[in-house]
Amino acid sequence: MMSTACIDLCAAGKLHPDMGDAVKITEKVEALTDGAPDQHAGVLPYQAMLALIEDGQILADVAIPESQVQPASMDLRLGRTAYRVQGSFLPGPNCAVMEKIKRFRMHEIDLAGGAALEKGCVYIVPLMESLKLDRGISGIANPKSSTGRLDIFTRLITDNATEFERVRDGYEGPLYLEISPRSFSIVVHEGSRLNQLRLRRGASAYSDAAIRQLHEKVGLIDRAPGEEDVSNGLGLSVDLSGESDGGLVGWRARHHAPLIDVEKIAHYDPLEFWDPITVRPGEGIFLNPDDFYILASKEAVRVPPDCAVEMVAYDTLVGEFRVHYAGFFDPGFGWFDDVAGHTRAVLEVRSHEVPFLLEDGQIVGRLAYDKLMEVPDKLYGAGIGSSYQGQGLMLSKQFKRPGGLR
Repeated sequence: MMSTACIDLCAAGKLHPDMGDAVKITEKVEALTDGAPDQHAGVLPYQAMLALIEDGQILADVAIPESQVQPASMDLRLGRTAYRVQGSFLPGPNCAVMEKIKRFRMHEIDLAGGAALEKGCVYIVPLMESLKLDRGISGIANPKSSTGRLDIFTRLITDNATEFERVRDGYEGPLYLEISPRSFSIVVHEGSRLNQLRLRRGASAYSDAAIRQLHEKVGLIDRAPGEEDVSNGLGLSVDLSGESDGGLVGWRARHHAPLIDVEKIAHYDPLEFWDPITVRPGEGIFLNPDDFYILASKEAVRVPPDCAVEMVAYDTLVGEFRVHYAGFFDPGFGWFDDVAGHTRAVLEVRSHEVPFLLEDGQIVGRLAYDKLMEVPDKLYGAGIGSSYQGQGLMLSKQFKRPGGLR
């Protein structure tokens, strides 16, 4: 995706050439005061992550390439060994992850040359990276975009953890990834990047009032101020209008499909793995509990240069389904020419328990906004090898682009 050269720590402090007027735009955002987080708190940007690597707070036995550090997060790499285990677990407050692995492992798999992980099974993989964080720094993890779009269920685990996907304040120790492919069996390799870590200092979340003000000032979605839905985050709706692409509104994973090697880019024919979903205008779709869907938001999304965004994955108030396994949106996502109108959110949708009717324009998820400590030295976009800038309804990068799909 990007170069594998080792990190050039001298690059910190230099603005990426793709940033354009990011600093000017940020000055608008800094005018927010109502409900904004503490000015000394925030998500750590690219250059701060580099500083933690230099300081020994982010560690790895193998050199960390610059491409691994994103504008407001860091990719994490699989180690050499995967453990097939009986089921998912949390270690609990007085237990290391390896102690539980020794109790529940079924067999070991060497990932050095690539190995298959079967759908429906649970694996635990020690990651190459470990942490030695200062007090005041905590973290949250999410699957990468391509991981979610392949319906690979992943969760970060730390020693003594009582929650998945959370790194407690001042954590020191190894990192592990739980992997459970849901729709497709996959091939992964030592060094494959399936999830990402976001670090923060203090309370960095914007209130609903601050989100409204932010939308009024910079336009977070392509809706006029006052037309947005803000309640515990900024609402996103699903596009099932069928008004373009011949009525195509999504893709449904096929139940029986070949292996997918996560390292092969633009390699696979989508029709071997997915069934296209088309609708007539005014009709919705029923989500089958056994099926996995790729859909798109009706709204275009823009993330300001000094904000980081996470989508709430599961909200029972809007229906018995889960949306968006891969919840991070980096600063610069959808940021084009000061206008929201180019980049949609791709939605990874799975219904729970019963068939559920989803209709055009229905709210399916909410975006939570966090302040960054400072504008990153690089932003999401083609200039850094980002795969999904300008996307519409789009499968993961492992698939060839279907003709006519935008």
